[in-house]
Amino acid sequence: MNNLTMFCLSTEPKHLNTIKEFSYLPVGLGKEKFSDDWFVDNKGENISIKNKYYGEYTFHYWLWKNYLNKAEGDWIGFCQYRKFWSMENKNLLPNSLDQLKSLILKEVPNTYKNFDIILGEESSVSKLKLMKFLKRGLKLFLKKPSYLFDKNTRNIKFHFDMWHGANYLEKAIQLLDNENRDDFNDFVNTKTSFNPHNMFICKSKKIIKDYYATVFPWLKRCEDEFGFDNLSGYGQTRIYGFLAERFMSYWFKKNTKHTTLPIIWSFEFVLTNYGTQHECTDKEVRRQNMKQYEEGMSLFAKYYWCLWD
Repeated sequence: MNNLTMFCLSTEPKHLNTIKEFSYLPVGLGKEKFSDDWFVDNKGENISIKNKYYGEYTFHYWLWKNYLNKAEGDWIGFCQYRKFWSMENKNLLPNSLDQLKSLILKEVPNTYKNFDIILGEESSVSKLKLMKFLKRGLKLFLKKPSYLFDKNTRNIKFHFDMWHGANYLEKAIQLLDNENRDDFNDFVNTKTSFNPHNMFICKSKKIIKDYYATVFPWLKRCEDEFGFDNLSGYGQTRIYGFLAERFMSYWFKKNTKHTTLPIIWSFEFVLTNYGTQHECTDKEVRRQNMKQYEEGMSLFAKYYWCLWD
């Protein structure tokens, strides 16, 4: 019997059949209209209207307030429609639906029974591409030149300031409760990697509830401080989701016995069954990555689409 209940979050109704084929629970986010086959975040007690700013966390809030006690399975997990858990190498980019199905996590192995939480493998923020740094981090460099020459100074806070705006994280930390303020401040100022994507798998509903009961009041205080109107661009507009992403990595490491698994990416066309007719070649993958890099898309968006001339 499968010991894993996996919620798969998507903004596209067309992904329903693929998600159900994986035996995952489909979660619909955003403004699209989803059928009754989907879990949605806009029923019961919810903050669905804030999805543009909170991202995946509008569903986490809905789950906390409306459904968590009903969820079945020894483990409860979350993935996204282009990012999936796997036991395989995280650098794999499945280019067909069959390949993706063979790689995704279907149940948690018994060897993980002594852990409370599974996080995605850590992502380093100390690696620096010069052009991206000059485009986004010039002000930070002028303030502290060592950022350019000493990778050990390029910590989580530096990375957050560069991509999401200076001072937001620092101010947000001051809004944390006394139990977490100093520890989280130390975490972002000393660590050069974190567990990304707001994805986790947990075997304790109590742990999930305790996490939600900590992160959501904090995000509300941040929201009261920063608001919505002055947030511009993807990096700032979804700042509450990005704050939660860093905090998630810190909080679970501090409070649980944790381990990690790889997270693999998938192209959009794979999820809509297009990949069964045409597989994306390595050359096309490289061309796509370069095209989106040159267009200045977000750090992770370069993995998303396979475009054709």
